[in-house]
Amino acid sequence: MCRFLWVLMFSLACQHGALAGFHYQTDFSPQDFQARRAAIYAAIGDNVAIIQGAEEVQGFIIFRQSNTFYYLSGLESPSAYLVLDGKKRRATLYLPHRDEERERVEGQVLSAEDAELIMQLTGVDEVRPIEKMAGDFTYKFLRGPTFPALYTPHSPDEKYLQSRDEILSGFARRLADPWDGRPSKAGHFIALLKTRYPQFTIVDLSPILDELRSIKDDKEIALIRKASKLAALGIVEAMKSTQVGVKEYQLEASASFVFKNNGARGLSYNAIVGGGTNAWMGHYSANADSLQDGDLVLMDVAPDYHYYTSDLARMWPVNGQYSPDQRTLYGFVIAYHKAFMRQLRPGITADQVLDAAAADMQKVFATMQFSKGIYRQACERALSFRGHVQHPVGMSVHDVGNFKAQPLRAGQVFSIDPMLWIPEEKLYIRMEDVVVITPTGVENLSASLPIEMDDIENVMKQQGLVQFNPALFPAH
Repeated sequence: MCRFLWVLMFSLACQHGALAGFHYQTDFSPQDFQARRAAIYAAIGDNVAIIQGAEEVQGFIIFRQSNTFYYLSGLESPSAYLVLDGKKRRATLYLPHRDEERERVEGQVLSAEDAELIMQLTGVDEVRPIEKMAGDFTYKFLRGPTFPALYTPHSPDEKYLQSRDEILSGFARRLADPWDGRPSKAGHFIALLKTRYPQFTIVDLSPILDELRSIKDDKEIALIRKASKLAALGIVEAMKSTQVGVKEYQLEASASFVFKNNGARGLSYNAIVGGGTNAWMGHYSANADSLQDGDLVLMDVAPDYHYYTSDLARMWPVNGQYSPDQRTLYGFVIAYHKAFMRQLRPGITADQVLDAAAADMQKVFATMQFSKGIYRQACERALSFRGHVQHPVGMSVHDVGNFKAQPLRAGQVFSIDPMLWIPEEKLYIRMEDVVVITPTGVENLSASLPIEMDDIENVMKQQGLVQFNPALFPAH
């Protein structure tokens, strides 16, 4: 179906009241989801895959679907399951029934009763009530004499403000608590499958999903480009709002306003706003201190925009003027950033990019003058550090996939984050942008955010939201 017919179908559904009150995304077509599911069919062969959606939320939290489930269906209903029959190449969604009493106070949610509409929107072959899933499994897959393998993700779901690495770290801490130790959601689901269906061999679907998600299509890249533009606008607003005595959280608030004012859900990770030595803590997010004259402030922030995000960071002087030493150190990081951009292209590995950029920087380094030996030593160490080509970015800020294991490919999106440390003064200097590998080179998706120090100083001459809306109850 062409895009025009998809838009027409969606518009007609809205006009006839079929979608009245419902929320469903318009960034991807049914054919987009069918193509993603087709890639899973090709990977699992004649076997079966089951993907569990995000669970019901507790408390006053707005539901957000898990990234994997959204990636395969676009559906934002809780407690849903997607079953993919690789042999018949059929997709079935299992959903709870409509809760009319709840919908009267919270709004409508696509449910099992909306089967025809859901099939049109998602391109699945069938929609069934959730209580039918156990019987369907028995009838369709357990009638022998041989049984298919059952694929399901073993890695945790990422939802709002979550990335897999952070979820795993939190789970490890929970296991260390002798009074907790609950299994993960994925672990609990796998245990249920093994107990209820011992005939199945359970196989991890996560590597297949990770590989699919590691290459972004044009629509995904467009969303990450928008998220990057929003992140840049938010950081620029924070630059304008920066003054001596302003609170770190006020800069976060100014960026958050820009995000939500432009249709984002909010932050995609806890904002890092660290003035002075607070920036030394890489993931500092208390954001509670006052900004001090003479310090740099680090801001690392991005929105959750239509299930996609970015990852941008800049540092700027609280008083609006970089000092000579700050210009030297931040200038080194800027030059390193440009060296990476010159090297990035398809067919080259991340290690080759690091080696070529470090070699390129030797020329710059040879011409630099440092006021302290520890500054020179920090820059020397930075040239051998292997973490400047950072992590994938996509539906999560630390997205799934491993782009470092093989030559770079078109459609891979990741962050470039040149940095250096001066432990003697607890100084951490960095800047971060998000790039996508193109068929012929690289695009900086966050190119709208100023890089040059003169440009940043000029931005800071303007007044920001904090000055136009001063706090009525300033914290002490």
